[in-house]
Amino acid sequence: MSWFESFVLGLVQGLTEFLPISSSAHLRLVAAFAGWQDPGAAFTAVTQIGTETAVLIFFRKDIGRILAAWFRSLHSRQARRDPNARMGWLVIVGSIPIGVLGLAFKDQIEGPFRDLRLIATTLIVVGIVLGVADRMAARDARGGRHRARRERKSLEQLSVRDGLLYGCAQALALVPGVSRSGATISGGLFMGYRREAAARYSFLLAVPAVLASGLFELADIGEGHVAWGPTLFATVLAFVVAYAVIAWFMRWISTRSFMPFVIYRIALGLALFALIAAGVVGPHAGESVG
Repeated sequence: MSWFESFVLGLVQGLTEFLPISSSAHLRLVAAFAGWQDPGAAFTAVTQIGTETAVLIFFRKDIGRILAAWFRSLHSRQARRDPNARMGWLVIVGSIPIGVLGLAFKDQIEGPFRDLRLIATTLIVVGIVLGVADRMAARDARGGRHRARRERKSLEQLSVRDGLLYGCAQALALVPGVSRSGATISGGLFMGYRREAAARYSFLLAVPAVLASGLFELADIGEGHVAWGPTLFATVLAFVVAYAVIAWFMRWISTRSFMPFVIYRIALGLALFALIAAGVVGPHAGESVG
């Protein structure tokens, strides 16, 4: 991997990680269309350490309160009633599905799941799911002529059941094209949570899973065409870009819908299918380049 490739891929990782459009799919697509070798699951996982560092800094006050309360809850029954301590436990509970499935399907994640036809399918399907969930949220907030406005849930109302369901939704992001934020936000909206609440928990839930995945994949960096220097450069760049994207995205969802992302996902998926059918790009493009 050249330094220019690492610059482009780090930029793409930072721009797409927290938007519901799938960073892993975009890394795979950019490499395929540029004629570069697929950066692979290990490169994606390690550069995500940079984007999750942006989450740690952006939500540092929230995370600091959660960690402090969680540690107190380990030896104090009364402290377990603190909503922040409860959130800490729920993040752990929600991280179980992706941890188990990530280890169970490691070979598929690094191989068959990176087929461009599967990526096109997941882009379209999850785009439709996100669109339906977003319309439901908008309908509840707006009400109607014969329907009262429905108050949506905040994170204070998060239950163990909902935490596990969030975690199952996050685990779907092991397949490139699904999108971690897209899957978890959709799950949250279907369970009746507000847009901001669904996005905030999505970001918090991603921290342990992504950091663990990145650390687990560190051993694979340096093997093959992915070297340490370009990977670290891409990780730092992804951190800088992702921090700006988080700030923008949290402002966006407080007043806007997810429909632009829905349209983009479906259009990209359809365009990818058309290009594969026309022979412009093969479903395994980049896997044997270089």
